[in-house]
Amino acid sequence: MNQEKLAKLQAQVRIGGKGTARRKKKVVHRTATADDKKLQSSLKKLAVNNIAGIEEVNMIKYDGTVIHFNNPKVQASLSANTFAITGHAENKQLTEMLPGILSQLGADSFTSLRKLAEQFPRQVLDNKAMSISKPEDIEEEDDVPGIVSHDTLLC
Repeated sequence: MNQEKLAKLQAQVRIGGKGTARRKKKVVHRTATADDKKLQSSLKKLAVNNIAGIEEVNMIKYDGTVIHFNNPKVQASLSANTFAITGHAENKQLTEMLPGILSQLGADSFTSLRKLAEQFPRQVLDNKAMSISKPEDIEEEDDVPGIVSHDTLLC
């Protein structure tokens, strides 16, 4: 092998500079946009179609949290049995979403919601019992203030 080519190859191996370790290859960190492009190209191969008119998507987990998408981009391919939901996702508690999410809950979610509702009054009663047991901490704000003489009111 030619000595000049060998010297060029050895010079390319070192990433940092003189005194740094040799690396076989430079580690390239991928960005999220590169992942999104790969995902979109894979979805394009599956021939997905955009579904318009979906304002929100809620995915309810077993632990009672909800993955909430507001104005997501929903794509589907029925032949490939594939649905893709993209957009900004937020993790929220089920109680935060309550009035509007009741129509979306299934039987499993109703049981977890019922358990949560049973625990809530107990916590409130426990908190009231704790505050009643410590009367010195309670301040009486409903009392009528004392009478102030006119001498102190003059400026």
